[in-house]
Amino acid sequence: MNEHTDLPIEPLTEAAPISELAEVEVNTDPSVGLNGSELDASETNQSQIPAVTAAKAPKRRGKKEVDDWMGGIQWLCSTVVLAVFVITFLAQAFQIPSDSMENTLLIGDYLLVDKVHYGESGMWNWLMPYSPIHRGDIIVFRYPVHPQQHFVKRVVGVPGDRVHLFRGKVFVNDKALEDSAFAIHKSLQFDSYRDNFPSGNYISPEVNSSWWVEMHNVLHNGEIVVPPGHFFVLGDNRDDSLDSRYWGFVPRENIIGRPFLIYWSVQREETASSDGRLERLLYTLVHLPEDARWDRTFHLVR
Repeated sequence: MNEHTDLPIEPLTEAAPISELAEVEVNTDPSVGLNGSELDASETNQSQIPAVTAAKAPKRRGKKEVDDWMGGIQWLCSTVVLAVFVITFLAQAFQIPSDSMENTLLIGDYLLVDKVHYGESGMWNWLMPYSPIHRGDIIVFRYPVHPQQHFVKRVVGVPGDRVHLFRGKVFVNDKALEDSAFAIHKSLQFDSYRDNFPSGNYISPEVNSSWWVEMHNVLHNGEIVVPPGHFFVLGDNRDDSLDSRYWGFVPRENIIGRPFLIYWSVQREETASSDGRLERLLYTLVHLPEDARWDRTFHLVR
């Protein structure tokens, strides 16, 4: 029996600083000298025009600085609004932290996830290119046990499908699933629950208790029947994936989108310098030339 070490994929965000403008006070009273003392009538008449001229110049410069400052604020606000719109409705970046989807997705892959492709159907169907979810699709979704976490798996069963595994081979509706192009088996040890799901002779300690109770309600002749509005998912690394076998179905509303592009990939080693975010960033920058997987950069996810 293997213990699975699935980790949630991590969304990536950024923030930008905003500069502040200092105010400048200008002396515009012609009856007061530069040192703060009052001027007599002759001094006032002689210095009146230069004083007015000197007072106007800083005002023009200050107005230009304010205009530049306001322009920068408007640009920053537009950028933030655009970024929020893209992250909310169009695409979002994620990082792969575990090996449950090897060899399709590797630890250290950075993904762009299309959030439009599987958008909810409705009145916007005529405008947005929404598509139904099919068997074989890779999806990013909120983990049903802890919805604040994000997982990525491959869809094996859609609503109405009957799914079971025998000696590690997946069967859907009594037919062996053709998954040789992406599924891998790395363990040499047989696991009755994992490989003969759901008719194993014992319960894996990694099984969620709520799913164990629910499983008996969706069993039919030794197969799992996928209910409406739900999906059965597995990791491509069949022997080391915490997936629907252990915690159940993915509700339709939990699905965020599909990963479509690996825009960057770096090989990561578990070292002391990669414990925190800052340390990981420094480690990546220092070891970038030898750790970067250049052949996976801008690689389409299939």
